[in-house]
Amino acid sequence: MAARLDERGFVRVDGSTMLDFLGDAARASWARFSQSWDDLGNDLYMADGGRYRRRRHAAFRATNGQVTRSPHQPHYQSRDYNPLNGDVQRWFDPVLPGTVELPVTQAIFDLCLAVIAQASASPSNPSWRIEFHQFRIETKPDHVGRPTPEGMHRDGVDWAFVMLVCRQNVRDGVTEIGSPQGDKLGSFLLQNPGDAVFLDDHRILHGVTEIHAIDPNLPSYRDVLVITFAL
Repeated sequence: MAARLDERGFVRVDGSTMLDFLGDAARASWARFSQSWDDLGNDLYMADGGRYRRRRHAAFRATNGQVTRSPHQPHYQSRDYNPLNGDVQRWFDPVLPGTVELPVTQAIFDLCLAVIAQASASPSNPSWRIEFHQFRIETKPDHVGRPTPEGMHRDGVDWAFVMLVCRQNVRDGVTEIGSPQGDKLGSFLLQNPGDAVFLDDHRILHGVTEIHAIDPNLPSYRDVLVITFAL
């Protein structure tokens, strides 16, 4: 994975492979991990007026491979990276301690840090600022779910990890990959639990197309974990 990151700036990993990497304890705790997405607060900072996004957020610090949680804090991006919702300190409900303590969460941190450490762009012995985002994008008859309403973008960090947790009664939601120069580098669907993509945020733009309900009479949503790493 680190070699692919060096070569292309991104690497996609299918869910079964990802869960193999994470290990048996992570597999065993996956159901509780996924269920934690059923308890997310509303995102009240959508400049487009949308009420289709729920989320929780937490900050961490990783030093010498040890991850410790930081005091709860706002999520902030400048408008250079998020023209829709940037330049605002956005406070979200904190990620629950029980979610952080699950073996799958710890295994994801360990895997991400191991991959990043082997990428040639990473400095030796870094101290990473980590942000952990739980997203649920809902789509209903009266509104369309937009996973990335800001469009193709960078996150303004060094590395990003995006993993699908659940797709419930939805179609579309295609991940699109591009360069800062506007070149299209790929597109794919994160469809199965554990499907993921690592991104070099300096080299890659990413976005996700709208999601639509298969059966508009049933709950329809896309649950995703996003973890970012910045020096």
